[in-house]
Amino acid sequence: MSQRRRILLLLAAAVALVLVGAGLAAWSYARSLESRVPRTDAFAGLHEERPQRVVPGALNVLLLGTDSRNPEDMLDGSRSDTLILVHVPASHDAAYLVSIPRDTWVHVPANPNGGTGDADAKINAALAWGGLPLAIRTVEEFTGVRIDHVAMIDFGGLVAVTDALGGVDMVVEQDTTSTFEGHRFWPRGTDHFDGASALEYIRQRKQFADGDFTRIRHQQGYLIAMLAKAANIGMLTNPFALRTFLETAARAVVVDTGFALVDTAIELRDLRAGQFTCLTSPSAGTGSVGDQSVVWSDPAQARPLYAAVAADDVPGWLSTHPTRDCGQPPG
Repeated sequence: MSQRRRILLLLAAAVALVLVGAGLAAWSYARSLESRVPRTDAFAGLHEERPQRVVPGALNVLLLGTDSRNPEDMLDGSRSDTLILVHVPASHDAAYLVSIPRDTWVHVPANPNGGTGDADAKINAALAWGGLPLAIRTVEEFTGVRIDHVAMIDFGGLVAVTDALGGVDMVVEQDTTSTFEGHRFWPRGTDHFDGASALEYIRQRKQFADGDFTRIRHQQGYLIAMLAKAANIGMLTNPFALRTFLETAARAVVVDTGFALVDTAIELRDLRAGQFTCLTSPSAGTGSVGDQSVVWSDPAQARPLYAAVAADDVPGWLSTHPTRDCGQPPG
């Protein structure tokens, strides 16, 4: 081997070592940032009568979205605006996001830590009545799916997170003018949003015929757009990008004490937006209970869906049901 070739090989090896070292250092720093993410004992009191974990390796995460304007208020009697059950199969080659309308009328089981419970109500009342433990118990009773982890997200705190991702793309379903000062305008079609614009958009409701329902749909689309963007830019494989994300997410997210965010990111590093499938919990329409507008669940359609989630066989259910890709979420 010539001296020139030997030198080039040594240089290449040195560069590789530097890159590997930098990557390991970045992963190490990302792990250290995990301690800054607020945590709570979301499963306190949940020891009995929970659904069984059927398939080892599958992951079920409950995402709860609120718009408290103050992340510190998230766990203080607030109601969840958005509920999404995220199922990742044991193969880790897909993600299924099942949105549960917040006005779905369900039985809220007994509060595991005392207080209000064991009554019929909108599903989002569970969080206000008993915090995350009762919210988890309610979703588990409604779906029959065991929740492994939970993340509570405050939309008001996601501005910096969105900007750290480089903004997100959402589909604006109709020309929309903001009702807030400045009257920002979003034309119909796919639009790119920075954090401030996205937050303002998902808070709009007065100009829509179904007002609050449209606002909630936009919030769901926002969360899905963020997940899709994170997957598309390879955040789960890039420790530097993950570090920036964790630095900003600490202001907007509360997770359960056992949720290892970096380890989960590593496990799901190959996921991309095209592998996300969006579903909505089957309903039988809307109605009213007293002075409350509610959404009626359709048990005949919902039970097979959640049984498929629990059995880690969502593709089997999808073979006979229409779906949509999450890469371009609805507005």
